[in-house]
Amino acid sequence: MAAALSRALKLPGKKGSELGEYDPLTQADSEDESEEDDLVLNYPRNGLGRDEEDEWRERGSGGLGGAGLGVHSAEAEEKRMRVKNAVRSAFFLVPLVCAMLLVLLCAFLIPCQKGELGKTPQWEKALGDAGGVTPPALALWDVDGDSVEDVFLGVTGSDLNSQQKIYSAVAVSAVSGQVLWRKVMRESVMYIQCGLQFTTQPSPVCLLIGKSIIMAVNGTTGEKLWPVMLKNIESQAVLLPDLQGDSVPDLLVATLPVDEALDLSLTLISGRTGAMLGHPVPFNLTGQGRLIGPLLHETQHGAYYILFGLGNVEAISLRDIYIRATSKMPITQALRKRDPGWEGLKKTNLSSFIHIYRYASVAAEHAEFLLPLVTGFGNNHNNLDTVSNLNASRSDWVLVYGSSKLSVLRQKDLRKEWTFNSAPIHSQPTLGHFNDDGILDLFIQHSANGTMKTQIVDGANRDVLWTSEFVCPHLVLEASAISTSTGQSAFLFWASEPIKVTQGLAAPEPLIRKLFLLHPAYPLILLELTSTTDTTVTSAVSYQEHQKDASYITVSSRPTPDSEPGARIVKSMSLRAAITKGQIVRLGETNKNGGPIKPSAFEIYKFFRRLTFKRQVRKTVM
Repeated sequence: MAAALSRALKLPGKKGSELGEYDPLTQADSEDESEEDDLVLNYPRNGLGRDEEDEWRERGSGGLGGAGLGVHSAEAEEKRMRVKNAVRSAFFLVPLVCAMLLVLLCAFLIPCQKGELGKTPQWEKALGDAGGVTPPALALWDVDGDSVEDVFLGVTGSDLNSQQKIYSAVAVSAVSGQVLWRKVMRESVMYIQCGLQFTTQPSPVCLLIGKSIIMAVNGTTGEKLWPVMLKNIESQAVLLPDLQGDSVPDLLVATLPVDEALDLSLTLISGRTGAMLGHPVPFNLTGQGRLIGPLLHETQHGAYYILFGLGNVEAISLRDIYIRATSKMPITQALRKRDPGWEGLKKTNLSSFIHIYRYASVAAEHAEFLLPLVTGFGNNHNNLDTVSNLNASRSDWVLVYGSSKLSVLRQKDLRKEWTFNSAPIHSQPTLGHFNDDGILDLFIQHSANGTMKTQIVDGANRDVLWTSEFVCPHLVLEASAISTSTGQSAFLFWASEPIKVTQGLAAPEPLIRKLFLLHPAYPLILLELTSTTDTTVTSAVSYQEHQKDASYITVSSRPTPDSEPGARIVKSMSLRAAITKGQIVRLGETNKNGGPIKPSAFEIYKFFRRLTFKRQVRKTVM
């Protein structure tokens, strides 16, 4: 520093130093730098050691030609300083670069690796015999803690030695398709429901329901917790509020003995132990046709009613059922309330029933479907978690009757909001948001004469929002509605070729079934996600919150070329991955003014590839 100051001020000390004269500033600086160099780096300068350098300095200052040697010494000194600065810079920069690389590794490489591991899984697995077109029991619930809903399936196999049927329930990992556990049953599994929670059981509880048994198992391991034996079970279990005060929800199922065809019974079951609460309560029903319900409904006054029936739809107070089953007055707050409005709907004071829907004549219009007007009901999400059941139990209802009439019933007064007439509806309507009015719309399907017609009916005013016709795929399969990042729903359904595309030509053989995705942003565009010759018999949608994706789970019957029975195929497909490979199918090319318009494939693919999926937030109407 002193040498720099001396040079800056042009002091005599600098010139004297070059001629070998003594300069206190330069000398002090040289001594400081020498000491610093000894502390920091002790390396040869310009190929000379310290002793040799000092000897050359002495020769340069005292001998003949000292001026030339002084210049050489200054150049050597300047070169030495450059080397020293370069080394110092290297010692500073190398750790800095290493630190930056480490930060980049942590910030980018590790999350990318997790992203690869966290991608929505896709797999296919054969489980048991095909079993024709009868849909097997199917449920979704996360039981291995990876935040992805696992797949539960009722499976029928054959013993190669005895040729006897083997029935079981299987839990399959949604990530890998590996079997988590298998529970052998003595009869076919009709329903699987998961999500029942015990305070003493951290793992979710699943119910395996056959014709004469309900078995509760640990959802993680398949270990049996309790069984209850009944006769001729006809329904899934209905989650009830706690009836006994043990902090565990209780259950209700319907049975229909074959020798007493019209005496449908409702049975209360302890959710904790599986013990029957009292005895089954029989009802002599005057209707016939499809079993409706049972469903739980909570009125605006907090009173609970059970909706059920055969062709008709009746309601009866859960309080009355409990008293008739146990001959005791209810002890919990959940059963103490009555709803004056609903009680006033009874035809007589002696009647227990409230008529929700009754057909007027024998000719007639039996109730085909009754479902809560909430998203996610159906598609094998009829599970036993309290939140979903709470929302479903407080909603209005969608009623399909006479196979071709569709109505929305208001839960507050049981009046029809509107009625829509259509061709016969062959599967349960699917609920989703096609327009942006916030009211659920209804996707319906009906088939006749080799043609399948699909429609979306406005939930607010019964207007037809969308319609199209396809070659009939010979499937009776409920569609799916999936909430998207646009706030509207995407609809998934199976069909064959659109009629407009094939121009009325006959379907090819073997019949190819195609999975289409419809989004309201492009109502004249379908995205064909996959095609198969398998017969899909049931399906469900599983969400992956972190990936903003959804898996489409299908169970299909796959034929074999020989006379052996076909296989039951379970398949998981990422929707976002399927969209990237999807094919555009155009239904028409007209705009609002009737003029031609043709969105480019680039525009369409750009929209769909940016589309993400999310779990629909269910809102109650209370």
